[in-house]
Amino acid sequence: MTLALNGIGVSAGTAIGRAHLLQGNRLEIVAITLPVDALDAEIARFEQALDAARCELRAILDQIPHSTPADIRAFIDTHMLMMEDPSITQAPMEHIRTLACNAEWALQIQRDALCRVFDEMDDPYLRTRKDDVDHVIRRVQRLLIQANPPQSESAPHSLHGRIILADDLAPADTLWMQHQGIAGFVTEFGGPMSHTAILARSLDIPAVVGVHGLGRYIREGEELVVDGHNGQVLTGLDVRTRQYYEQSIRREQERRAALHSLIDAPTETQDGLSVQLLANIELPNELDRIHEVGAEGVGLYRTEFLFMNRTEAPDEDEQFEVYLRVVKALEGRPVHIRTLDLGADKSVDGSGPVSVNPALGLRAIRLCLQEADGLFRPQIRAILRAAAHGPVRLMLPMLSQINEVRQARRIIEEEKAELERRGEHFDRHIAIGGMIEVPAAALAARCFVRELDFLSIGTNDLIQYTLAVDRMDDEVNYLYDPLHPAVLELIRTVIEAGTAAGIPVAMCGEMAGDPRYTRLLLAMGLQTFSMHPTAMLEIKNVITCTDVEETRRSGITCLDSMDPDSVNAWVERLNQDLP
Repeated sequence: MTLALNGIGVSAGTAIGRAHLLQGNRLEIVAITLPVDALDAEIARFEQALDAARCELRAILDQIPHSTPADIRAFIDTHMLMMEDPSITQAPMEHIRTLACNAEWALQIQRDALCRVFDEMDDPYLRTRKDDVDHVIRRVQRLLIQANPPQSESAPHSLHGRIILADDLAPADTLWMQHQGIAGFVTEFGGPMSHTAILARSLDIPAVVGVHGLGRYIREGEELVVDGHNGQVLTGLDVRTRQYYEQSIRREQERRAALHSLIDAPTETQDGLSVQLLANIELPNELDRIHEVGAEGVGLYRTEFLFMNRTEAPDEDEQFEVYLRVVKALEGRPVHIRTLDLGADKSVDGSGPVSVNPALGLRAIRLCLQEADGLFRPQIRAILRAAAHGPVRLMLPMLSQINEVRQARRIIEEEKAELERRGEHFDRHIAIGGMIEVPAAALAARCFVRELDFLSIGTNDLIQYTLAVDRMDDEVNYLYDPLHPAVLELIRTVIEAGTAAGIPVAMCGEMAGDPRYTRLLLAMGLQTFSMHPTAMLEIKNVITCTDVEETRRSGITCLDSMDPDSVNAWVERLNQDLP
């Protein structure tokens, strides 16, 4: 009998293959008290394990074809850089000395301290960066206790066509396995914004995470289906189920081939409405992917990683060089640079103050205005200077009060005067917009449009704040619902306020990159979508086969009823003719 295990689909697609259970993923770390005269030898053992871990990553990079896109290789580069960071290379040695403990336990102490920092972050994407800490530290710990590696270097051809089952996967191992021809993977832990999940989407590997109890239900070599669309893993396949998914895979292959023909086609609905498709990025090396999918620019450039994993904020010139690289690479296409969206408790070493409720605390624009001299003003000057070389738009995160906009604008004008005094080239007329991700800002959108040049709806936080749901929390994330009537009403309020004021309104949250909601958002009046590049052709396909006026006539008035069943039924009808 076919058994379906439910999880979170993080990379769409379907795969059929034999299960391969990775062993040794969980490590038992115990504290051992060492005599003082053994501490130098323990530190030397720790340094040797670090060197061996670096060698492992370099070996994986060497096995990856040079044609692999830079943004994919960057996942391993990130881990290699972390292995040079003092918070991982130096702090554990201090723990060994002060606590007289073994290296494995010293690493565990530092791991817990670093993860606490990330747990306090409100941004779900940034919060899942603790996975990288886990992956790097676990790689070193595994070498210290001489446990088997996650079978990355063994049996190079045995993984072809297999579906990998594991507690979790590091990006380096995922990338290595992809080049061994795995069909898909399933993990017990992880979330949709982990680096491994993002990598799976970039590599088009069907993947489901958060499937608990894998080892209890699935045996080595058993035939499985991984359904990344619906977040399911099926075992005990009968003939009919297998045939159904084989046909699904064939249709998926045909559909993907057809999507590539859309790269150079105009993004226009069947009734002639022009729609703008932009990309979300966080690192300059992701720009190649933007050109590959024909994006019209960058709708959200996250700047947080310039400020992380360091003890001091980057200065104006360092930021200017990074922003300038992005502007030049876009060759005249616009880029919306979001100012720093971190909290005051994000110290790298975990020693900063712990906010009682970081989601409601000092972060984003609040922190930037409070720490204007050290954080906000240098970043503003860098953005203004970069804007002299191409179309740059400045975006303020987490607005909740109109006075925040006014205060930010005063600072921006003051920094324009400073650059003028210095004789620097800059954009005197840079467009200034705001992220609408707090319900208060959405409800007050008619006030914000009078002070800003554009708005961008950040649905990830907007939905979480509106529904009081942390979508990374397994116990309540079932309540995270983009189609909740309250969420849709807030989105409509923002779009209508922008339309009435004649200013652009974009959406840069994950809802913009989900084809289930594209027609709904078009019917609500959204004309600018910003998303991860891998979702762009899928969204473009939906747009080009949609008649917006006909969609509106089909029942958009159901939104006025605030009845969730009516809204869900209407959205299902909207999408029933999509391939």
